[in-house]
Amino acid sequence: MLHTQPSKDAPMIRSVLALLDIRPAYTAILAERHDLHRYDLLADKQKFLDEMGDQIRAVVTSARFGVPEDLLAQLPNLEVITSFGVGHDVFDLKALRDRGIRLSTTPDVLTDDVADTAIMLMHATLRQLVLGDDWVRSGKWAAKGPMALTRSVRGKKLGIVGLGRIGQAIASRAVPSGVEVGYFGRSKKDVEYRFFDDLAALATWSDILVLSCPGGAATNGIVNEAVLESLGKDGVLINIARGSVIDEPALIRALQQGVVAGAGLDVFENEPDIDPAFAKLDNVVLYPHLASGTVETRDAMGQLVVDNLDAWDERRELITPLV
Repeated sequence: MLHTQPSKDAPMIRSVLALLDIRPAYTAILAERHDLHRYDLLADKQKFLDEMGDQIRAVVTSARFGVPEDLLAQLPNLEVITSFGVGHDVFDLKALRDRGIRLSTTPDVLTDDVADTAIMLMHATLRQLVLGDDWVRSGKWAAKGPMALTRSVRGKKLGIVGLGRIGQAIASRAVPSGVEVGYFGRSKKDVEYRFFDDLAALATWSDILVLSCPGGAATNGIVNEAVLESLGKDGVLINIARGSVIDEPALIRALQQGVVAGAGLDVFENEPDIDPAFAKLDNVVLYPHLASGTVETRDAMGQLVVDNLDAWDERRELITPLV
């Protein structure tokens, strides 16, 4: 639901720099409430920064773009960044803290859709949905008869890497499908699922390994050749986290050589120009980083960006602060 009326007593943030159009309706609200500048539409960005950089108090961006270091350096009076998305690996959090710049993201509102996407990819990969669709469309069903049998989710062991909001939402959806859940994370949580303090051990135990951990230096390439070998030839990998958490060349080799059975991927290392080798594989389901990509969730994310800016404008605490 759109909330178009700010508090009548709220002071205006004089200059806000938007690096993208988060959603047309919500960008329009920002333009009504603030002195909004669309950085993505500027013909001469450097001229704008030379003339206006010291007047910018807030930046609206996304978990994909962040705020590039060279741009951040030209905004000396920046107070707050509101990000459309939950990922924060594109932000230098220490640099923001050192400068006293606040950062908000849009958690919680996208949890359900992202968890649903993980479950969708899990079933689509094991049941070979894409191959089945092609089997019908291409006429192979009529020409060659029934497609080969697929594999059920029921009775499998599901390992989750990162049992945060999204990881727990995935687990709660998976259990009714008849799976046993285990997880790997920084610490043991007060949950009924089995805890592993070693990722390779979780992969060895798992039939299906789902990645729902944050991106960033701490998780860069944690799913490597050794982890994939531990998952094994019958194992399936699902990634709705960040492309950076997987060693992609190792994954491609594992899929090509049958080291793992298959993968369902929503995220990639070099989006949108992904490694063309993925398109040649018939044991991988590819999705264009759209786990939170429903109208309902993107509207809720847009509203949260607006609400966070309103809170800062009125000198209240950010609704969903990260820094």
